[in-house]
Amino acid sequence: MIRRLAFLLVTLTVCYLVAPFAAAQGTRLWTQERFDEFEKGTPKGVAVRSDGILEPGPDSRQIAVTPSTYVWSIAADSAGNAYAATGSPATVLRVAPDGKITKLFSSKDLTVQAVRVAKDGSVYAATLPSGKVYKLPAGATDLDESRAEVVFDPAQTEDKPKYIWDLAFDRDGRLYIATGGPAAIYRVEVAKSGAKPSLFFKSDEQHIRAMLFDKAGNLIAGSDGSGLVYRIDSSGKGYVLYDAPKREITSLAIADNGTVYASAVGGKGQTTLPPLPVQGIPAITATITIVQPGSIQAFNGNTVIPDGSEVYEIPPQGAPRKMWSDHDDIVYALTWTPQGLLAASGNRGRIYRIAENGQYADVAHLEASQAVGFADSPQGLYVSTANTGKIYLLSHAQAAEGTYLSDVFDAGVFSRWGRAEVDSGSQNYDLYARAGNIENPERAWSDWKKVTPNNGPLGLDMARFVQWKVVLRPGATVGAVGINYLPANIAPAVDEIVVVPGARVNSPPPQGPQQQNVNINFSGSSNSGVTFNPDPGREPLAAAKDKSSVTARWAAHDDNGDDLVYSVYYRGDNETNWQLLKEKVTDRYYTFDATALPDGAYRLKIVASDAPSHNPGEALTTDRVSDRFLLDTTPPAVSSIEAHMENGKIHVTLTATDSASPIGHAEYSVDAGQWQYVEPVGNLSDSLTEHYDFQAPLKPQQAGALPATNPSEHLITVRVYDRYDNAAAAKAVVR
Repeated sequence: MIRRLAFLLVTLTVCYLVAPFAAAQGTRLWTQERFDEFEKGTPKGVAVRSDGILEPGPDSRQIAVTPSTYVWSIAADSAGNAYAATGSPATVLRVAPDGKITKLFSSKDLTVQAVRVAKDGSVYAATLPSGKVYKLPAGATDLDESRAEVVFDPAQTEDKPKYIWDLAFDRDGRLYIATGGPAAIYRVEVAKSGAKPSLFFKSDEQHIRAMLFDKAGNLIAGSDGSGLVYRIDSSGKGYVLYDAPKREITSLAIADNGTVYASAVGGKGQTTLPPLPVQGIPAITATITIVQPGSIQAFNGNTVIPDGSEVYEIPPQGAPRKMWSDHDDIVYALTWTPQGLLAASGNRGRIYRIAENGQYADVAHLEASQAVGFADSPQGLYVSTANTGKIYLLSHAQAAEGTYLSDVFDAGVFSRWGRAEVDSGSQNYDLYARAGNIENPERAWSDWKKVTPNNGPLGLDMARFVQWKVVLRPGATVGAVGINYLPANIAPAVDEIVVVPGARVNSPPPQGPQQQNVNINFSGSSNSGVTFNPDPGREPLAAAKDKSSVTARWAAHDDNGDDLVYSVYYRGDNETNWQLLKEKVTDRYYTFDATALPDGAYRLKIVASDAPSHNPGEALTTDRVSDRFLLDTTPPAVSSIEAHMENGKIHVTLTATDSASPIGHAEYSVDAGQWQYVEPVGNLSDSLTEHYDFQAPLKPQQAGALPATNPSEHLITVRVYDRYDNAAAAKAVVR
């Protein structure tokens, strides 16, 4: 109470609380129709197009889970076996189409960075950080560094590169090795036993990150540093096809017509990622900004994500152009298919299909943080992942049947589920729905129920949560799915009430030099004081100190989002009945005249009703009672004042009494002089009645003052205040 009285010494501004949502009670529609909405669901054999269409997509299934955290690179042979280059631990694994895993090679290095299969079935693997390339003969298993043939050792080259990022074979079976620190491409005649590597191409970039051959036999290479895409002829002469806006080319792909596609990340002139955590590598590692799954999670537990990716199209004739970009996803691998360009990305494990016009579709959600590599096979397209190291198979054609599972919708309260509205280009699909009362559908929800779209209710029991799924067959498309629902009406809630005697709300706010406003948000109980914070959701209402007014403010909400109306009641101590003070209040505050009620202790009751959103007789109400507060607008009574001269001072006695609140303090003035504070008898001022007994010294005669007609006559004036600053004055003349 004392803290609230101190609050009245400043001018106030009362702010509204904003309702959680403003929709009125009635039938509502939950709709999913945009790409970002569909992305919250789970597609399986369904493509989510950027224009908000669900259509059949390729089937994706998990083939194998490796013992490693990362599958950095993947290749495939003509028999459909996949070969995985892994890290943590560093191995080369052969994965059969049935998922059987055979370990071909293991290394003490940090990782096997790249893997490729030669025409004779031998496998070539590049390790990091040693930068060596090993040959694993066809049929060999469980080799290690001591038993595998080294076909490239950077220590035996003039520039001694420190990283190997990619491998590629030309049409004649020669192996090309992309290196970094410094950037170069080496060539090895692997068909000739004991052949030494030769420098094929050297760049002033930091790294050569990706390579592939076009149909003419030119080597296409992408760099890190300036983001250059090179075309290198058979003699090793390079030509820059494109200087990308970003600093690092992460992957390349080429179409049947010769169009080159490149993905890139990172701002030029700045490092977007820390160096790879490689032990024993010189200071050049400080400049490496290669975007890899390992880089994203391996730096002291911090997650570092560059500002998304861009994909560029470089046609054989014509100008390069940016065809796709995303601020959140990082493209790690590209591959061209007749259906469109596929991009493997992180950090959500998405596979995107990008069309020439820039439209795209999310065709697979993989259960891994990053999708990092592609390898084509007769069975389909192998996809390697990181965090965790898995291998998936993506079908070449559309799935015979695809399923899309929606996000779980929370209606907030128990609801009746009505008709499902579906916008579809055909009828070659089935719709199902289920409901439950816990957010996790796997915990005792209803069974899936087949639904007839656009016709009749779902036929589910009342529940708080709902989910739908659609099964698409070839030719079917779904553009939007909506479910009508009617929430059960729930009574509103009044969350808190704060009553502030001595505050008056003005609307509109008064303007003028004497009106000083502060923004307040009443929080806590009425006995715990008030905190002052602006409410950015509303324009403040001005409030001012006014001892004859009382302002009540309350917070309320309705789980249905109904509009609310309020009634304000009061009741005094020792009274039974609540008396109506004001009804049909639409604001969440109310100011009333304190002088309309006798001094004393009171409580307010706020009754909230959702009547504005319901038919007559169907409204629900709730109420809340405020803490006890005191009204005191009457000044104290001063009685029995006596004053006489005693030893050159005025001896004064008096009694002050208040009917509602304790006496706060008193002060006196002699001959209209300055006011002087005075304590009651006993010094403690804490009772409804206080006695005062004090001596007041006379005021000295001031120079130049008008001489008193009767120098022996003096005026003593006393003012007494109660705790609400109501004041009473009395005077006495002493001669």
